[in-house]
Amino acid sequence: MMLEDLYRLLKSGHVQAQGVVDTMTQPIVVLDQNFCVSTANNAFIRTFKVERDDILGENFFSLGDGQWDITELKNLIASVIPKAAAVIGFEVKHDFPMIGPRTFLVDARRLIHPDDNSTNILVLFDDITVRRRHDAEMEFILSETRHRMNNLFAVVRSIAMQTSIEDRTARDYRETLLGRLETTFRAQEIAATNDAADFEDIVRLAVGELGGDRLLCNGPAVELESAKVLSVSLIFHELTTNAAKYGAFSVPGGEVHVEWKLQAEPQGQTYLSCEWREVNGPPVKPPERKGYGTKLIKGTSAQLHGEVELIYAPAGLSALLKIPV
Repeated sequence: MMLEDLYRLLKSGHVQAQGVVDTMTQPIVVLDQNFCVSTANNAFIRTFKVERDDILGENFFSLGDGQWDITELKNLIASVIPKAAAVIGFEVKHDFPMIGPRTFLVDARRLIHPDDNSTNILVLFDDITVRRRHDAEMEFILSETRHRMNNLFAVVRSIAMQTSIEDRTARDYRETLLGRLETTFRAQEIAATNDAADFEDIVRLAVGELGGDRLLCNGPAVELESAKVLSVSLIFHELTTNAAKYGAFSVPGGEVHVEWKLQAEPQGQTYLSCEWREVNGPPVKPPERKGYGTKLIKGTSAQLHGEVELIYAPAGLSALLKIPV
């Protein structure tokens, strides 16, 4: 074989090998025994936005701003040739020059050679930035979901445990419990999807279909923060349940008037002052004992750092509610 033919053959093999490397979509560099860059594929040049001539012959650990100069990574790559080892999935998270914060998995292994005496190392980079961000977002979502489920279960358990079974039929208990749970879930949905909610919307949602044109609301637009939506919803749900059993909603023609206004206290705190007033209902008398509904209304008001007063006037129940906003 003529020397020219041999040269042509070697060049063809080199071009073909370089073509294979450049076809790879993942960044690749080949290091010599001194850890200097012998070659790099097009994906490496594009990914790290460098010039090929600027990195060829340069020490791998001094590239860029020294982002690969990591003691553990250096030790692992240094062991590839003498120990016939391999680096698999070494994670490097760095704010790279030109391309910003990225996360790469680095693989390194000895370059295969026909006589099995190669001292070159092939290093491959897998950009997992988007994958890691996606994993972090999914973990956050799952964590938030678990947190919300735990909180919701605690609320459900509390409602179930505190719903009195005394003098109740199983049917009555079921309807009471389901009504409170339904109100809780609706309020949770509002609180989870909004930073704040309109007070009138909360009242109408808590009263539900029982209200219709028998619920008359009057007051300025007031936004309540999401943390208060559940508590306020439960208060008005209990008032609605009582009105359906004993008050204005229990008879045709009965109405509930809800009026509110904002009051500024001398100390600088602003309160939402609201009155729930039932009219055209049956005669009202104070209950002989306080049920869970009354305890819930007063306890929930206290949790809101507010006040509530229930007035059992013969003409109809009135509830005066005061909530800090």
